[in-house]
Amino acid sequence: MGRVDAARTREPRVRGVAARAGGWSARHRWAAVTIWVLFVALAMGLGSAAGRVDVKESDQMSGEVGRAVRIIEDAGLKDPAGESVLIHAEGEDAAVAGSPEFRAAVKDVIEAVQATGEVTAVTSPYTSKSVSADGHSALVQFEMRGDPETASERVAPVLDAVAKVDGAHKELLIEEIGGASMGKTFDDAFGSDFQRAEFSAVPVALGILLIAFGALVAALLPVALALTAIIATMGLMGVVSHLQPMSDTANSVMLLVGLAVGVDYCLFYLRREREERAKGRDARTALMIAAATSGRAIVVSGVTVCVAMAGMLFTGIAEFEAMGLASLMVVAVAMVGSVTVLPALLSLLGERVEKGRLPFVNRLKRSDRGGADGESRVWRAVLTAVLRRPWTALVVAAGALAAIALPALGMHTQNLTLDQEFGDSLPIVRTYDRLNEAFPGGADPAQVVVKADDIGAAPVRRALEEFRRQAVSSGASKGPVDIVTHDAENVAVIDVPLVGGSDQAKAEKSLDLLRDTVRPATLGKVAGVEAPVTGQVAGSKDFNDQIVGSVVPVFAFVVVFAFLLMLLCFRSLTVAITSIVLNLLSVGAAYGILTAVFQHGWGASLVGAEGVGAIISWLPLFLFVILFGLSMDYHVFVVSRIREARLQGRTTRDAIAHGVVTTAGVVTSAAVIMVAVFAIFGTLSMQSMKQMGVGLAAAVLIDATIIRGVLLPAVMALLGERNWYFPTWLRWLPDMTHDESYDDEPAVTAPARGGEEPERVGV
Repeated sequence: MGRVDAARTREPRVRGVAARAGGWSARHRWAAVTIWVLFVALAMGLGSAAGRVDVKESDQMSGEVGRAVRIIEDAGLKDPAGESVLIHAEGEDAAVAGSPEFRAAVKDVIEAVQATGEVTAVTSPYTSKSVSADGHSALVQFEMRGDPETASERVAPVLDAVAKVDGAHKELLIEEIGGASMGKTFDDAFGSDFQRAEFSAVPVALGILLIAFGALVAALLPVALALTAIIATMGLMGVVSHLQPMSDTANSVMLLVGLAVGVDYCLFYLRREREERAKGRDARTALMIAAATSGRAIVVSGVTVCVAMAGMLFTGIAEFEAMGLASLMVVAVAMVGSVTVLPALLSLLGERVEKGRLPFVNRLKRSDRGGADGESRVWRAVLTAVLRRPWTALVVAAGALAAIALPALGMHTQNLTLDQEFGDSLPIVRTYDRLNEAFPGGADPAQVVVKADDIGAAPVRRALEEFRRQAVSSGASKGPVDIVTHDAENVAVIDVPLVGGSDQAKAEKSLDLLRDTVRPATLGKVAGVEAPVTGQVAGSKDFNDQIVGSVVPVFAFVVVFAFLLMLLCFRSLTVAITSIVLNLLSVGAAYGILTAVFQHGWGASLVGAEGVGAIISWLPLFLFVILFGLSMDYHVFVVSRIREARLQGRTTRDAIAHGVVTTAGVVTSAAVIMVAVFAIFGTLSMQSMKQMGVGLAAAVLIDATIIRGVLLPAVMALLGERNWYFPTWLRWLPDMTHDESYDDEPAVTAPARGGEEPERVGV
């Protein structure tokens, strides 16, 4: 290769946590690897021993819904898995409920479900008066025996029995619906959907990394780091769950975030180490420079992402708190692993990191190299145009993103109904619609959980009956209103089918009538009585209200703390402000795409989202937190490289070009992985998962291209030296910029101990 310049072979002087951690790991590589393996094993062992405590239903919501569930739990009651069989006659001339053939069908249904031995409390529609106003529909109602949480696993014989009765009565439509039957149907249809997406994510990431690095070993390193971070975090979640309960949803979100940041951080480090070696530096010097520069960027990025994830803790919703804490932990673990065990592995592997090279991929990669430092010819061309006319680039890019974000101003959020979530792909969804049409609100009745000192007292009994009467007379319900009393527990549960049925807006008006008019006039007049109203409609409304109420504190916390971190880590007021503005623009564009596709239906057929008409209520806040964190990931990496080039004496404009172009490859690779993984979730059948996948994929794509490749360099080029403006009145703040610095001054060699490699200490 020829003689290497002596200055390039000397180890650089480095300072800071990331640099020192990388240096120690490179010198004590076997110790670093052993400690990491022991940490992962210990975390898993402790997690398995502790077991995971999951979020209870009563912790999911505050307000009335939460109070209702707590009353049921404290009383030791379990809401049984209720099922209904809809017997329906189509057409004006069809049999009505009083006809012999209709009665025969009802009798057959009752006998068939009782014969399975899996049901109890079977009620005839003629007893419960569950016959529709037109006489063409009736409901046979019953409860599943045993634990309601496992009812979906035992409902198959009942479904088979009902199907046989349906086959014997060709003139009628006989269908079963309820919590257990819907649970089984959805598990059969979509149960493996989410798991398949999770398992597909790793092979997809590995395939893209193979193309990015062109070598098998180099591609396996990021995946190995991400997977070990995820495994360790799964164990830690079990321990932490005894303080903050976790959930399956939190576990899935943790997996996604862990894979994303774990691969990203490893990419940042590995690419920089390879770049320095390509310049002619020896392996140790290249590793130390990567530790001082990319290592620092990883620490700053990791802390920023952790702050963003911590924003979920301010929602007051147990599921969100679990997701936030789980994501925060996996980011912290991946960050620590990246600056400790990764340098040790790179030091151990040396040139073997290039093993398993793919010649065809490497030829493609070389064809895109247009300059020094592995710069991308494509991004060099884009940057040249942007820096030549920064005002034009700024106006065009910002205008395009503002236009994309515009639909978000009319965003409508709600908990999706069954037909919105699954469409008409399943027969049970059509059964749900027919049931709501015949018995408005019957599919999802409101439940009033009444707690009294003595539920059998005369005033309480009168209030219950008066509530039943006024629920119908007020127009909130068309009945029947059922009351089940648990005397020993002093609890009563009132089922109230709401007028409006599956129409969320109309059903909420009925709910408000119950809560604000009927309840105060009846149960509210009896001293010592609690009567919170729960149910699907109430849960959706209260959840939406709570999400809306938590938007301001979450947004404020994330934005303010991210701003402070940028200010401290780059010591520039300008960089801190532009970081926040650009990230908010990226999030706004993602919101606009979501609204346009899923609410207005623009291009909805391309992703299988026709007729949804709304954004699921939890998604905007969830996307903000996740996207703000992941956007900062790229931003810190790019701006760190720009600032590093500026500190080396380049002009601001030259530093911008150098920083963006030299990071373009790793940012593009990381973004392609994230877009591909998130796009997998965009193919799932459930609209909520589809919305999440499309929103995340679109936002990451916009962020890695328009934001980082066009807007960021255009804004920084226009600001010039003002990019580094730091007012004198802020200079009392701690200086956290030193990690990134390094030089080529000779290093003093400390005496070797125990046969170890000599330690070099910066002068």
